[in-house]
Amino acid sequence: MSLKKKTLCVAILAFLCISSIACGADDLRTVTDSRGTAVQVPEKINRVVSISDGLIEGMMIALGVEDKLVGVGSRTFQEIDNYTYPTNSGQEYSYKDGMNTVSYLRPAIMKLPVVAEYEAGANLESMAALQPDVVIVEMGSCTFWANDETSQKALSAIESLGIPVVVLYGTDYYDEPDITHLWNEIRIIGQVFNKTERADEIADYLESQTELVSDKTRDIPEDDRPKVLYFGLSPLAREEGAAGNTVSLKSFESWALEKIVHAKNAFQEGSGYWHKINAEQVLALDPDVIVLPTDWGYHPTRELTEAPYYKNLQELKAIKNGRVVSLPWTPYDCAKRLEYPIEVMVIAKAVYPEKFQDTDLAEWILDFYQKVYQVDRETAKGLRSIQWLDWTVEEPGKTAAS
Repeated sequence: MSLKKKTLCVAILAFLCISSIACGADDLRTVTDSRGTAVQVPEKINRVVSISDGLIEGMMIALGVEDKLVGVGSRTFQEIDNYTYPTNSGQEYSYKDGMNTVSYLRPAIMKLPVVAEYEAGANLESMAALQPDVVIVEMGSCTFWANDETSQKALSAIESLGIPVVVLYGTDYYDEPDITHLWNEIRIIGQVFNKTERADEIADYLESQTELVSDKTRDIPEDDRPKVLYFGLSPLAREEGAAGNTVSLKSFESWALEKIVHAKNAFQEGSGYWHKINAEQVLALDPDVIVLPTDWGYHPTRELTEAPYYKNLQELKAIKNGRVVSLPWTPYDCAKRLEYPIEVMVIAKAVYPEKFQDTDLAEWILDFYQKVYQVDRETAKGLRSIQWLDWTVEEPGKTAAS
């Protein structure tokens, strides 16, 4: 047996010994996870390892149990992001100090051990050494993106440590997209920490905000629904000769666009998920509205209208009519998290401005943060800034560059 395997075995045995002493059969309770599996977790949970892009960790903050987090499964929490793009005039614009909302609210998370990450899998030795009472894993997050054999083997390996493992299925993990999967995840996390009432309150609020959008747009006739292009201005796509990326009809983004916002996906491809798209295709689609998501960087509207590499797209009617909008900076955006209704509202207001003319987006966003995270107005303003949403304070269609 190798030294590494011996060390792992010792760590696991030590953990199991401590667990058997600390928890008797009467000190356990049952949590039913996304698999339908009844997981026995300690009545009192003090140490948690999470593997997600921010949903689990954000919920722990919202529930007031963030101090129990001892290890994470993503590098997103350690990163402070900057993004710069050039303009036709030779100037450069920079966006600075963007980060995961969790890192802003709980800076200590940036120093926690990373026990799993995208393309590297889980470090079982490090995980066992942290002696968690429970591991919460979100399948469909960037670390375990695909529902494939590799992800299932990694999950089985974590369960082999003898630690209770609660599994969540993220919004992009299902064959059939549905926003209700996010509400279910929120409620399961509430069960884990025995804070179901607060979790229900959060899930109900997020659902009410998406329903607000859906109710206002549901009766718009099919022929009057604008064509919307999700257009990821990925620098990697440009390096490969494309103009950017977009999403197919099978994607969660397309489902939300059509079933919540009640608009049309301009890109009518029915297979796959993300697709590279060239300038000629974009011009041929000529969408009514363009939405710029996080895609290997934050992409403000001014990048599309002022960067030299998009000079050939300026005849698009969405650009001419000022109907281009940037979504919040959401690093490692694989599974939707607590801030997702902000994306829905930003899109809805861009697609149907007349329907949402009474919604002050800048103030609505602050109210959203305050209700979800129970923070004061100044902290909410900080969250709006690190998601690079301060453009909402200015005129619609403009962005603030630093």
